[in-house]
Amino acid sequence: MRIAVTSESNSGLDSPISHHFGRCPYYTLVDVEDNEIKDVHAISNPFANGHQPGMVPQFIRQHEANVMLSGGMGYRAIGFFQQLDIQVATGARGTVGETVRLFLDGRLQGAAPCSDSVAHQQDGHQGGNHQHGRH
Repeated sequence: MRIAVTSESNSGLDSPISHHFGRCPYYTLVDVEDNEIKDVHAISNPFANGHQPGMVPQFIRQHEANVMLSGGMGYRAIGFFQQLDIQVATGARGTVGETVRLFLDGRLQGAAPCSDSVAHQQDGHQGGNHQHGRH
């Protein structure tokens, strides 16, 4: 299984989680076999400065991820991932390593749209300290 995680840096499992799914600077890809982490590498987000709906889920699919973990995500992005048969969980926080472990332990599940997802679409929201997903 390959898990993609929104991240603020390319520091692997130590990278802080990014709460802005589509505009995060990096996605950390974590390969897992038998509930053990086998490989970790970060890729730059080519859409961090802007994108059309559906572009990021397609990008994640091209990198063969089966799961997408993020601090927050809008309802449209969640729908695109569901159409691509990629499992989504929101409410991630801490580091990539902590988040992946929570997911593997079954303690990070489900995708609740970011409460500000409408604002993201209407005013090009690019930052802030609001809360996302389930915590």
